[in-house]
Amino acid sequence: MIKINLVREGRAVRGTGVVAGPAVAAGPSSANNGLMIGGVILGILIAGGWWYTQKRTLAQRQESIAQKQVEATRLEKIIKDVADFQKQKDSLQKRIDLINQLKQNQRGPVLLMDRVSQDLPDLVWLDKMVVGGEVVTIDGRGLNPNAIANFVENVKNDPLFEEPDLGHVTQVSAAPLVYSYTMKFHFTYVPKGEAGTAGAATGTSTTGTSATAISGTATGTATAPSAVKR
Repeated sequence: MIKINLVREGRAVRGTGVVAGPAVAAGPSSANNGLMIGGVILGILIAGGWWYTQKRTLAQRQESIAQKQVEATRLEKIIKDVADFQKQKDSLQKRIDLINQLKQNQRGPVLLMDRVSQDLPDLVWLDKMVVGGEVVTIDGRGLNPNAIANFVENVKNDPLFEEPDLGHVTQVSAAPLVYSYTMKFHFTYVPKGEAGTAGAATGTSTTGTSATAISGTATGTATAPSAVKR
């Protein structure tokens, strides 16, 4: 026996006003909502991890900056100490240079008097010796012209003196017989044989001391005892 359903699909149920339709399953919608919630939670976790990492990195950098600032402060103190030490060193070096210069200036007259005393023969003495730059001027006396000539020759042969210029020899006393003389010559700290080599190597000339006068007494005794030979 064959049954035929004459009711159409979707026909309103009598008395309800609701159209019948196909049934919809609820399973897939719940799964989508779960995935969405899981994605949000995962995003929050990732953002929180990133924030924590950045915060930790920032803290490490701040700590590194603080350490470097402490190191910079320490180095600034060391630099200041080094600068103070350099100033003290420069000041001390200036004092040493000044002392050496004073010694050099004192060495000139002493060396000059020593060489003149070595060249001074018997029967000749000095009344006055003036040093101006490299020029030495001597006024003295002698008991005879030969002794004075020997003095001139000794100065001429001295490696630290240039050839002297004898100004005059004049008799000033008959009893006892005494002659006065004047002599001028150049003085250098470098011996004659070395002066040319040193001058060519350095291109400079050696200067003497400032103008100095050394006077004797009327009795013929020179100021420096080492310059007197009897």
